[in-house]
Amino acid sequence: MQRAGWVLCGLTFVGGAQGADADWPTYGGDAAKTRHSALADINRRNVSSLALAWTYDTREKGDTQTQPIVVGRAMFGYTPTHKAFALDAATGKQLWLFDPGIEGVGANRGLMHWSDGHDSRVYSAVDNFLYALDAGTGKPVAEFGTQGRIDLRENLGRDPATQSVRLTSPGVVFRDLLIVGGRVSESLPASPGHIRAYDARSGALRWTFRTIPQPGEPGFETWPKDAWQYIGGANSWPGMTIDEKRGLVFVPTGSAAADFYGANRAGDNLYANSLIALDATTGKKRWHYQFVRHDVLDRDLPTAPTLLTLTVKGKRIDALAQPTKQGYLFVLNRDTGEPVFPVEEVPAPRSDMPGEITAPTFRRPTRPAPYARQSLSARDLTRRTPEAHAWAKAAFEKIVSDGPFKPLTLGRDTAIYPGFDGGAEWGGPAYDPQSGLLYVNSNEMAWLGSLALNDTGRSTGKSIYLRDCGACHGETGQGSPPQFPSLRNLDGRMKRVDFAARVRAGGGRMPAFPHVTHDAMDALVTWVYDGRDIPAGDPDVSAANQAYRFTGYRRWLDPDGYPAIAAPWGTLNAIHVESGKVEWSIPFGEFPELAARGVKDTGSENYGGPLVTGGGLLFIGATIHDRKFRAFDKTTGKQLWETALPYSADATPITYRIDGRQYVAIFASGGKERGGAAGGVYLAWALPEKTMP
Repeated sequence: MQRAGWVLCGLTFVGGAQGADADWPTYGGDAAKTRHSALADINRRNVSSLALAWTYDTREKGDTQTQPIVVGRAMFGYTPTHKAFALDAATGKQLWLFDPGIEGVGANRGLMHWSDGHDSRVYSAVDNFLYALDAGTGKPVAEFGTQGRIDLRENLGRDPATQSVRLTSPGVVFRDLLIVGGRVSESLPASPGHIRAYDARSGALRWTFRTIPQPGEPGFETWPKDAWQYIGGANSWPGMTIDEKRGLVFVPTGSAAADFYGANRAGDNLYANSLIALDATTGKKRWHYQFVRHDVLDRDLPTAPTLLTLTVKGKRIDALAQPTKQGYLFVLNRDTGEPVFPVEEVPAPRSDMPGEITAPTFRRPTRPAPYARQSLSARDLTRRTPEAHAWAKAAFEKIVSDGPFKPLTLGRDTAIYPGFDGGAEWGGPAYDPQSGLLYVNSNEMAWLGSLALNDTGRSTGKSIYLRDCGACHGETGQGSPPQFPSLRNLDGRMKRVDFAARVRAGGGRMPAFPHVTHDAMDALVTWVYDGRDIPAGDPDVSAANQAYRFTGYRRWLDPDGYPAIAAPWGTLNAIHVESGKVEWSIPFGEFPELAARGVKDTGSENYGGPLVTGGGLLFIGATIHDRKFRAFDKTTGKQLWETALPYSADATPITYRIDGRQYVAIFASGGKERGGAAGGVYLAWALPEKTMP
């Protein structure tokens, strides 16, 4: 393999002495996922002087959500179609571009980097594959897997041709191991959420931890006896955290499939909705903590935990902080998994669905306090206009709103609050070791959901659509753009053969459906394009064909398209973890058209996390309506700087230093803008050279 000398000459750390180069070598900044840098050249006093240093336009469109990494002088990232690239991080000049010949779609949040001091590689995820690329040339490393790649559908104990596993967030590197999870379908059939470690050199599988236990494994008793053969999910899609000193990898997991009706998976369902501490060398479990038992509300852990050290009652504790979609921040002991602060077992609403047995309680930490509102009543409805309030009041009377963890019911909408996208999301928090503050941005949106009866005795195009497509694209194909596009009037936008190929391969938030037969695909295409319901072959009598189905993800919006609840609709929060006190909380984001009419500081939905620095600053993009990139005083929450972006930045920023100059960079794609443009541009700012310290 060719040596990548220009990569290896850089120092791999975040922060350092004045003037020394500093990398951003991994997703999240460091193994502990602190999103913190000690760099202080850009600080409170001079941040207002930041100027655009360079841009790199991929000339593609898509919601990739990438946080690039920087090693030496090289920045590694993705284009929206998942081509990996390397740039000169000081100039934005492209050094190489790797086109795998597969068009990727949707989230691909970062790459992994590994070096043994001789070879330097980056690992690029595309579709169901993981490629090893020479960091200096971008060429596949032939000795890795098969001609430079491994197939993540293999070694799952199921037919690889019917599986779908993708890395929407990168795995982690520990010594010579690549440890990965993956995104799988949220409806049945779905791949299991195995955690796997591969040899960084050869791509050989070194160990596997099964999150849906098989006979003889701990946790098997929390499922029906044959669930491991047909249940999927319990997967780790948001990435992981490494404790390098202890040799532990902390693995957050999501729900078991199907997400919203679990009669065929009775029990607590370990290790879904859990944080699992594994020996990073062997994959053996040290401990686990389950946040939600028998989840039926898609309460995945949305981000990897952040490692920190606290002093509690005079005792130093190596801990971790785990944000959740529900707006809770759990703090656990890294050695034992025990909560550092008391956790309450709160009586939970029960399900009224036939065959569904939900957990009798849910877990709620006593501190820190929640960073998102926890209840939705008539007092919490929008007052943006009298007309909007009257509409929301009438609509609310028809909605079930019974507090946290109320299961969905048949034929009537239930309010999910915080919504299906949190609370916290995949951007994760930033932790400042200087102050002990943890910063987390939060969505404050109500979503609606319900269940409907499946016609399990028939197999037609319509029944396949409702079972496999309706949850995201809606019962009538209306969608919820931009995340879930409308499927109405597709003839002018997509050829039928391309639609069928996209269904089989997946793309964006849509999983692949490789199991769909030829007859079933013909029937599905006929239903979507022509509205005719024709037979699709033999009825599906498998465990995947349940009696009830989810009717779709829907934000609760008023007739004008704004949230039907009172502002703020998004917040940015600083939490002192030791004391549990919220030091400050501010509305985060706004709608430009409302702000122009004097309705400011409403907050808005936000996707992508913060970056905190030794210069006293908190940088964050994330807001999806105003296309802003901002810097705040990390102590007070006062905004010190903002700049307009070409598209909203649904990604997390980074900082690094090259040749004594500090840069701050972010990726902007506008992938979650409603009705707005979408692109794919990387931007970097620095102080003008004459004003540098």
